[in-house]
Amino acid sequence: MTYLASSRNFFIVSGGPGSGKTTLLSHLQSAGAATAPEAGRAIIRAQTAIGGPARPDHDPALYAELMLSWDLRSYEEASSHPGNVFFDRGVPDTLGYLRLVGQAIPSHMWRAAEAFRYNEAVFMLPPWPEIYAPDTERKQTLDDAERTFEALRQIYLELDYRPVLLPRSSVEERVKSMLAAIDDHMNE
Repeated sequence: MTYLASSRNFFIVSGGPGSGKTTLLSHLQSAGAATAPEAGRAIIRAQTAIGGPARPDHDPALYAELMLSWDLRSYEEASSHPGNVFFDRGVPDTLGYLRLVGQAIPSHMWRAAEAFRYNEAVFMLPPWPEIYAPDTERKQTLDDAERTFEALRQIYLELDYRPVLLPRSSVEERVKSMLAAIDDHMNE
């Protein structure tokens, strides 16, 4: 397939819920890096506020469609940014979500994941029991977080990305690991 879009300077931060993704991205943003927010939480908040059906506990397929739309919009908005952009999840995460919940992945979602490519180095945050906590939008158990991590890792491998596992360490150490991996990757 010919890629419709591709960007070596788009980096995904992915992993299961409660692994520190949002904290890491907030730290990067406060240091001046361009970031794109996670679709899932925003969609859950909005759908809950309006009594909408596009929630994981009501209509997982519709929820996935909204996540895909959000992520494609984030990709498009980031396309005008000249430097690195760090995404709190990306288009492939939607495919991983559908697989995790036992839903078929529609062909248009596979095409989107193949057409809108990010840098092949995808930063994966493993489940971290010591910091994991459910909240109003995150209702998964730690076991669910571990299964989510593995489903996402598998999807990224299937799509020919290279998962880069970040350590369970301080946000500063995680940022150092990310930046070192980016430097190494860009110099290959």
